Amino acid sequence: MKNEVKNEEVKNETGRAEKLNKKETGEKSKKLPFEVDRRSVYKCVQCGTCRSVCPVFDVVGWESANTRGRMLIIKSLIEGRPPSEDVLSSLASCTTCGICAAKCPAGANPPEVVEAARAQLVKCGVITDAQEKLRTAVATSGNSFGETRSRLHWLSDSERSTLPEKSDYVYFVGCFDSYRYPEFAKKTFEVLQHFGVTLLPDEQCCSSPLLRTGFREDAEKIMEHNLEQIRNVGAHTLITGCAGCYTTLKNNYPEELRVISLPEFLAEHLEELNLKRLDLSVTYHDPCHLGRHNKVYDAPRKVIQAICNLKEMKNIKENSRCCGGGGGVRIGYPDISLELARNRLDDVPEGVDYIVTSCPLCVRNLRDAGGNIEIIDIIELVAMAMQ
Repeated sequence: MKNEVKNEEVKNETGRAEKLNKKETGEKSKKLPFEVDRRSVYKCVQCGTCRSVCPVFDVVGWESANTRGRMLIIKSLIEGRPPSEDVLSSLASCTTCGICAAKCPAGANPPEVVEAARAQLVKCGVITDAQEKLRTAVATSGNSFGETRSRLHWLSDSERSTLPEKSDYVYFVGCFDSYRYPEFAKKTFEVLQHFGVTLLPDEQCCSSPLLRTGFREDAEKIMEHNLEQIRNVGAHTLITGCAGCYTTLKNNYPEELRVISLPEFLAEHLEELNLKRLDLSVTYHDPCHLGRHNKVYDAPRKVIQAICNLKEMKNIKENSRCCGGGGGVRIGYPDISLELARNRLDDVPEGVDYIVTSCPLCVRNLRDAGGNIEIIDIIELVAMAMQ
């Protein structure tokens, strides 16, 4: 009965999410070839290992909603199947969490292939309304929410006017902390500015939402804007508290930039922070793009254990379950997204005061999923220990 309810919810949501942006879809799909690296696609030997770990398949139950199904669909596209809207429910519902890649015995990297396939669908004009809404928001406002406020609205005028114009270190705030969790941004900067860290005067979205959903050309324009800002400041190191920003800045921006996550920076400077012990027990949720994609597992745990007792979740590190917020799934398929978050909350051990994570999107999705334990960002825990 539970799976039937889930599937009905997903069917309803899929119907809403797949209303297409109809810009010459048919014509474009006939004229443009579907080009994805065949070697990456044919690494998949269709063994089905991914079926046992794919979080979306666990909720939806359709073969097309697991990694093997998606790889078979992409294989059919590169072998001549016309790109069309009937593949969207499969390819657009992947959170790109990467657990399939971590478990694949053949060494395939399905999230990379899915993102490349999404980019080809965009070129062919095959997109959902949700994708177009996200692209428009970032392209017109420089952030994924379409906000028109200054990205530094959480600073006072005097604080903004005294920001160092030059520094080796920049705190890259990100869309979520700028507009949905400005208290995270403020607490983070209060710590970082003691180390000579400054902010970009006109930071825009890191481009992660655009890259994950296939809008590569739009992403490159925004990335170049940010790179110009970074060059003007003279920074060689970027620090960010967002897992999505981290993986994008680290893997999609020029290699000469050093990119470190906030937990890594905090772990490196624990002695200088003078943190006090707190009589708390917490558990830690590994964000997919910080953990599986970039292997940052120890730093956040080191910070937490310097402050309080850490009780691990049922599935951790490379086995951590996705919160459901990534890959454009939260905006495109909210019912699926929240069901994944609820599944993740099932992993929380008893007797903890907080669920700590180091990604604002994970905070938002896990909070929206309900539960009776408060979800906080790691910077909030650090701020408690500094008071």
